[in-house]
Amino acid sequence: MNKLDTSSTLTSFQVAETLEPITQQETTLRTEVEKALRRYFQQLDDEPVTNLHQMVMSEVEALLLAAVMRYTGNNQSKASIMLGLNRGTLRSKLKNYGLL
Repeated sequence: MNKLDTSSTLTSFQVAETLEPITQQETTLRTEVEKALRRYFQQLDDEPVTNLHQMVMSEVEALLLAAVMRYTGNNQSKASIMLGLNRGTLRSKLKNYGLL
């Protein structure tokens, strides 16, 4: 089982309703992912890790889909264009993450 920092993850693939204000020193998605991975590796305590790619991608994908659906007012056609996904693929992913 992979060990996660539950304080930094959202449960049930829910996106936070309110966002923290952006500070003077804006961060990029890339730097935030790097920080999260550093914290994850520090907490492993030599525990074996499997399927790390799958775990990270599913966490990020669920948040991305939820954010895009919210931004497009749940318009799947607009969301599929924005994401560069076929509408059927988008629907499958939304169902998979319980977002539909």
